[in-house]
Amino acid sequence: MLNKLLVMTVFCISLFAASPSLVETTKLVKGEVNPLQEFIGTLKFDRSSVLAAQNSGVVKSINFEVGDVVKKGKTLVLIDSDLLNAQINAIKANLKAAKDTLNNSAKDYERYKKLLESKTITQKEYDDSLLKRSSSSSKVKALEANLKEFQIQSYKKSIKAPFSGIIVEKSINLGEWVSAGTAVATIVDTRKAEITFNIPLNIFEGLNKGENYDILVGEKTLKAKLNAAIPQGDKLTRTFPIKFKADVSETFVFDGQEAKVKLSKDAIVEGLLLPRDSVIKRFGQNVVFFIDDKMTAQMIPVQIVGFIDNKIAVTGKGLVVGQDIVSKGNERIFPNSPVKIINK
Repeated sequence: MLNKLLVMTVFCISLFAASPSLVETTKLVKGEVNPLQEFIGTLKFDRSSVLAAQNSGVVKSINFEVGDVVKKGKTLVLIDSDLLNAQINAIKANLKAAKDTLNNSAKDYERYKKLLESKTITQKEYDDSLLKRSSSSSKVKALEANLKEFQIQSYKKSIKAPFSGIIVEKSINLGEWVSAGTAVATIVDTRKAEITFNIPLNIFEGLNKGENYDILVGEKTLKAKLNAAIPQGDKLTRTFPIKFKADVSETFVFDGQEAKVKLSKDAIVEGLLLPRDSVIKRFGQNVVFFIDDKMTAQMIPVQIVGFIDNKIAVTGKGLVVGQDIVSKGNERIFPNSPVKIINK
């Protein structure tokens, strides 16, 4: 029984492997494109914050180490607030007593108001009750404001993470006295990166703000969106900075890392043209698939040399004008895969 199952499995696999993949092809042609020029830039994390003490005091606890991943709102440092808390408790007690006095004076006022209407008390006695109520109310408001001020000071004794990120620097020690403004830690948000390049104006004029571009950082290619051009040029190089934004939450990068991008130059060269979808990433490199006379797909590594509209210009050993290049369905095939062309 087991042998029969194995035979059937091998048969099904062989049958599936022999089934040709359905693809669409395009002819490789010559054409003119703007060639690419490589620029070197720098990556930095989009958000970085130096956290500082807002109140003076002794560092009571430190709840992080360098390299820790922390969530937004996590308490990182506590500054001693025992004296402040004692003052808050005293104000709360005084506030309770003041509210009781206000409640009694308010009742007295209402009683004196009726007595005045019946002319059983003098105007001065009524005025005294009104003044007492107003004075009690003012005292309550003053104590409430005082309490709020001290509670804000107490809150500021706790230094929290302003956003989720990684602690990259620790600037204090336990038991150390800190003053308002003393740096305690540095946190960076490693999920988003800003990548800056300095380019000449004729290159920038061919870019489209909001579009995604491939940027090489280390061995990884990031999809980065052109975010801004800074109109402050370098007088010596006649270049100005452009900035890209990229999501790097799934990629290990570091602040200050070198980045590379290829952008179109203001020139025209001849190249082999294909629809952009014809070029895909496979085994860490750009490749295209052509169809040989046996109706199987063969892979050729290529280098991208330029773009024009929805076309891409490439070079690669083995490319010949007139070849049938797979333009759709290439993500499902591998070298020597049998194929069936459906757009012929």
